[in-house]
Amino acid sequence: MKFFVDTADVPAIAELNALGMVDGVTTNPSLIKKSGRNILEVTKEICDLVDGPVSAEVTATDADEMIAEGRKLVEIADNIAVKVPLTWDGLKACKVLSGDGHMVNVTLCFSANQALLAAKAGATFISPFIGRLDDINLDGLDLIADIRTIYDNYGYETEILAASIRTANHIADCAKIGADVITAPPAVIKAMVSHPLTDKGLDAFLADIKAAGITIL
Repeated sequence: MKFFVDTADVPAIAELNALGMVDGVTTNPSLIKKSGRNILEVTKEICDLVDGPVSAEVTATDADEMIAEGRKLVEIADNIAVKVPLTWDGLKACKVLSGDGHMVNVTLCFSANQALLAAKAGATFISPFIGRLDDINLDGLDLIADIRTIYDNYGYETEILAASIRTANHIADCAKIGADVITAPPAVIKAMVSHPLTDKGLDAFLADIKAAGITIL
């Protein structure tokens, strides 16, 4: 499974990237705006830092404007994936941009039907938002499973990019179902290392070492 980091925090990306935990990045204009910096400047910095796809989102809602914005975004770097919403206009933009040879991430997916349309429009990635489905008492993981079945049935190459990840358990569940990619905030990825028994075992080990007066250096 690929790990994408959902942030515009360059130092946080760099820290995870140094550990080999970053296969790509997803971000959006609102995330970058919080940094107080220029959108294109921050996006270029992220693209230079990581080797994998960096999703940069259009702000337009009209197909022609999305296409124009997408073509502007891909000038930033070769690893830009243009992020478009799962609307009819978004699918039109996806078809054109993917036809131009650019990576396209179709986002805000909440149904298997939407995912099927995105695959047929040539999406590189489909981003189902599992956390937001959970928020309205639907099981977002069921959607990941449905999309996996459909794509496998027909050999679609569109990668399932599980988004709106809220917990470390979401990541493990997506991996078991067969999502190709997850995107999560740095804090959620870091939370994967935590387990109370690990903490307990380490505390006991350190106590034994201290009692025995053992040192390595």
